[in-house]
Amino acid sequence: MILRLSLLLIAVCSLGAEPAVEGDWPRWRGPFDNGVARGDAPTSWSDTDNIAWKAEVPGRGHSSPVIWGDRIFLTTAIAADGGAELSEQTLLVLAYDRKTGKKLWEQAAVRETPHEGYHRTYGSFASGSPVTDGSVLIAFFGSRGVYAYSLDGEMLWKKDFPELSMRNAFGEGVAPVLHGDTLLLTFDHEGEDWMLALDKKTGKQLWRVDRDQPSGWAPPLVIEHGGKTQAIVAAPSTVVSYDISSGDIIWQCAGLGLNTIPAPVYDGKRVFVMSGFRDPNLLAIDLDGATGDLTGTDKILWTNQRGNSYTPSPVLHDGILYMLTDNGMLSALDAETGKPHYQQQRLPKPYRFKSSLVAAEGKLYMATEDGDVVIVKMGPEYEVIATNTIADEFFIATPAIADGEIYLRGKNTLYCIR
Repeated sequence: MILRLSLLLIAVCSLGAEPAVEGDWPRWRGPFDNGVARGDAPTSWSDTDNIAWKAEVPGRGHSSPVIWGDRIFLTTAIAADGGAELSEQTLLVLAYDRKTGKKLWEQAAVRETPHEGYHRTYGSFASGSPVTDGSVLIAFFGSRGVYAYSLDGEMLWKKDFPELSMRNAFGEGVAPVLHGDTLLLTFDHEGEDWMLALDKKTGKQLWRVDRDQPSGWAPPLVIEHGGKTQAIVAAPSTVVSYDISSGDIIWQCAGLGLNTIPAPVYDGKRVFVMSGFRDPNLLAIDLDGATGDLTGTDKILWTNQRGNSYTPSPVLHDGILYMLTDNGMLSALDAETGKPHYQQQRLPKPYRFKSSLVAAEGKLYMATEDGDVVIVKMGPEYEVIATNTIADEFFIATPAIADGEIYLRGKNTLYCIR
């Protein structure tokens, strides 16, 4: 285990990327913010084989599990009145024992009747994954507030926000981001938009910047580059990099299409942002000396319009950018040039995807809406390693991987595969 971890850290550092944060899977995109796990993960399971435990998750929620030490954290929403979408909702934060699946605690963050619904198939009132750094657990419910807890479930502080109006009532669900003592929250919708930096210990506002964007769901990516700690937010009108200490704009760049959802990724020199809906585009942006408006400049190293992810966030590892369309076509692009190793490769059968890509020990994991998890060998050649099925399941949440285990959140069940 120690050897595998050391080799993985060396590989990441060789790319010049940001070092991993502490914790096994403390945030939605994992400890490296690129979907890659520490250590290995299983390659074979079924309804009965290699399932270490199953835990019931009440209500409806598509947030992904996050892991710290011996605990797993989730959010969910429980509807009154038989589950009607716009009935009163109880928004829960839950903690489970990582080894046994026993529920350790649950806290009702808020009970509220929503002003707006969500996408009937893919939405929920608990879609934004929580985040932790071992000292605080943050659950962000958009219009319904942000809530900070100790890892034992004690509420530390909370903060309310105005109502958001999302495009086509698709629903809210941007993941919160922690960097040091700074908590970053974005609010891009069909009204006035803004971004907040809060003190994670108290909820006190550190800064606020106004934004002018349509609805978006991509969380900020925090990196340190060229001596500057910056938060990069992908959005349809403009990709913007903010100085995390002040909220001042470092650089900006236009070029993405509507409904920007995938999280940005970074390889130590370039940041990759993409959209996959209307006017799809992928921008590989050179960050060395990047300031001001980069639109149309040589800082845009390459672009791509084929096979871009609409919903799933990509994985970036060992110089290859992996991305997946909602209808199940996988691409692997050279991160330096944009040249495809393979592009729009169909998987073993037709699938639908909303879950994001994750990876471990040279293997790429794709959790489908059909209860399958397809595993592909990472590298320039496309090769399917395995397809594992849990019958009658539906995966929207992104898997979490830690210490040779994979955690899958289904419709109403959390699975530990070991």
